[in-house]
Amino acid sequence: MTTTAATDAEESGAHSRCAEALRALGLEDVLARTRRFPETTRTAAEAAAAIGCEPSRSAKSPIFAVDGVPVPVLLDGASRVDVERVRQELGAGKVTRADAGVVRETTGYAIGGVPPFGHRTRTRVVADRSLLAHGPVWAAAGTPYTAFPIEPKELVVHAGATPVDVREQSA
Repeated sequence: MTTTAATDAEESGAHSRCAEALRALGLEDVLARTRRFPETTRTAAEAAAAIGCEPSRSAKSPIFAVDGVPVPVLLDGASRVDVERVRQELGAGKVTRADAGVVRETTGYAIGGVPPFGHRTRTRVVADRSLLAHGPVWAAAGTPYTAFPIEPKELVVHAGATPVDVREQSA
């Protein structure tokens, strides 16, 4: 029996636009593994606690303004973005963290629930290469209480992300 994206979203807890994007990408199996948690998964630490994994097993997608243009950056939850490395990798003049309004306008989601797919606006996406070294990671499913597991390579490919080196390096 085929279900609708709305039914899938209701069952999984995924935001309807995220569920629709997963289906459109042929990721019904990922949608089926989406989980709703009673605790918030808004930050990497909260997601790790709710899921029961290390922060590095979650994927986050902060949005940066790269010369004024929003760019999501995918990386593992234990890492931080090095803004200077983003600037260098993308050949930009100025890179800053996008504010909540820009994030919502660009993606259609609030900070803390931004999934890697199903954004309101098509944007350039980059992913830190180190994400590819991980096993399955948990990504936000459009709400601050939902996440889905996905292989990093699959995440990067389906997000249309360009692999770059942008995470802060350990001292």
